Amino acid sequence: MSAVHGANPLRDAADRRLPRIAGPSGLVIFGVTGDLSRKKLMPAVYDLANRGLLPPGFSLIGFARREWQDEDFAQEVYEAVKQHARTPFREEVWQQLIQGMRFVQGDFDDDEAFEKLKSTVEELDKAQGTGGNFAFYLSVPPKFFPLVVQQLKKHGLADQKNGSWRRAVIEKPFGHDLVSAKELNEVVHEVFPPEAVFRIDHYLGKETVQNILALRFANTLFEPIWNRSYVDHVQITMAEDIGIGGRAGYYDGIGAARDVIQNHLLQLLALTAMEEPASFDADALAAEKTKVLGAVKIPKDLGESTVRGQYAAGWQGGEKAVGYLQEDGIDPRSTTDTYAAVKLEIDNRRWAGVPFYLRTGKRLGRRVTEIAVVFQRAPHSPFDHTATEELGRNAIVIRVQPDEGVTMRFGSKVPGTQMEIRDVSMDFAYGESFTESSPEAYERLILDVLLGDSNLFPRVEEVELSWKILDPIEQFWDTHGKPAQYQSGTWGPVEADEMLARDGRSWRRP
Repeated sequence: MSAVHGANPLRDAADRRLPRIAGPSGLVIFGVTGDLSRKKLMPAVYDLANRGLLPPGFSLIGFARREWQDEDFAQEVYEAVKQHARTPFREEVWQQLIQGMRFVQGDFDDDEAFEKLKSTVEELDKAQGTGGNFAFYLSVPPKFFPLVVQQLKKHGLADQKNGSWRRAVIEKPFGHDLVSAKELNEVVHEVFPPEAVFRIDHYLGKETVQNILALRFANTLFEPIWNRSYVDHVQITMAEDIGIGGRAGYYDGIGAARDVIQNHLLQLLALTAMEEPASFDADALAAEKTKVLGAVKIPKDLGESTVRGQYAAGWQGGEKAVGYLQEDGIDPRSTTDTYAAVKLEIDNRRWAGVPFYLRTGKRLGRRVTEIAVVFQRAPHSPFDHTATEELGRNAIVIRVQPDEGVTMRFGSKVPGTQMEIRDVSMDFAYGESFTESSPEAYERLILDVLLGDSNLFPRVEEVELSWKILDPIEQFWDTHGKPAQYQSGTWGPVEADEMLARDGRSWRRP
């Protein structure tokens, strides 16, 4: 595009969708041969380039053990893009991207490889004009985080010189309890200042999650009733219909609660329950989320208020599924949870006495993530009982995936001469209301890293507070019994249904 001075006459000043474009920069992906990189990161980089959001001289460096040349790496990226990219393939975009692609082979403890990485970064700086700005994406098993970060320091790759920036992107899990999370934070912050560390929680990159804030704070409709006076309870569910696949080595010993509740679900709880921030900048958002997580109260009786389970053999999607203990690479005595449900309360004026039920599991009825805010029943009903027996409770359900949107459930009169009332739903679906498809979470997050915008990334305090919530529960489970078994394809163990039944409630069927 030629540089024309003055405003674009075709641009409507009211249209705020014109996105910010990243400045000169490059991305180094460690563990570039892994699943995450192939299915999410590389396609997201291509989609950003295709949408014109990356700078012309953008560079992508892959680092892994494979004995690849630059052209093998380019071929791998090409195949990942062809298979998983969201936007159509365009040859000219690809040709521009490929010029800045390089591959460095080596192990994480290999000094020579890091020296080669350094010279590759310097070479691309000159050739592509990246301005010395690089983000290092650690798509590697968590045990390697400290090693990679220290290698970056040792070889001068983390140095920010002459106004350029260097940033680190770390995938979850951030530790496996509070102690290890603190140790990891110390190691990382020795090398990168806190504002240069981006902890990725891909859930926060989803449009629907950001819509929680819009729904609550841009509408007068919801905020007045978003509190203990009207809300009976809140259910936050993340269900998967798959087993652990080939991730036995990663999953066993970590389990559902550490994998999902500690980060995704507690983040969703914080966004659902937080007070209105002074502004939507990163500091104000983090301050309100931190207050909520700090006010979370762990139940006194963990035996009554938490449930963990393991999937057993069953039928799923018309196919026979094996149980967790029969999966390849799993110790038949393993007590790792593949299902976890916990009841939490928030000790503040807005939410005192309102339970938040969080549940997650593998091999459940279907893949779905949703937040259901369930309201109290109407205090006085002029209708007789038989007219309202089909009436549940009002609810606002925010669907995070797969069919993103919001549903409201309320009672309506059934047509006819009788006064009979039944539940009906009013639906908003992203796909129907907006013509443009939502960007993938990783597109938004990678762009934010390159722009240095940390709005959607959990801070150190949030990570440590969520471990403070989960640690006592994990410690209790370690010393009390074994996970309850539930059949694959069902909605979890009966113990979870009993947990809610004791409170006079039941789980929603998403």
